[in-house]
Amino acid sequence: MNLVTEELAQMFPRLGATSEMSPDQVRIIAKYFYPCGAATWYATEYDPEERLFFGFVNLGDSQCAELGYFSLDELEQFKGRFGLGIERDLYFGEHFLSEVINGKIL
Repeated sequence: MNLVTEELAQMFPRLGATSEMSPDQVRIIAKYFYPCGAATWYATEYDPEERLFFGFVNLGDSQCAELGYFSLDELEQFKGRFGLGIERDLYFGEHFLSEVINGKIL
């Protein structure tokens, strides 16, 4: 699966563009997940040259979930159980950063 299409890449604000915005105003552009586990990445910003995202990351423990940077290259290279990699949720819909921070969506 192509995790970032050209069309999707154009939808992302550049890194740092939403830093002064309220979480209620920051759109989640893409949701990535590991189909054999609870790890989920919610991307809100992206730098196509660095191939680096910013967003909310929950690796399976909501007490340790946090905002931070994550690499497209690492998401693409990961192979877990049964050889499955990270996938993009094609049916995620429109959601905002505040929803994942407050645990309203998974």
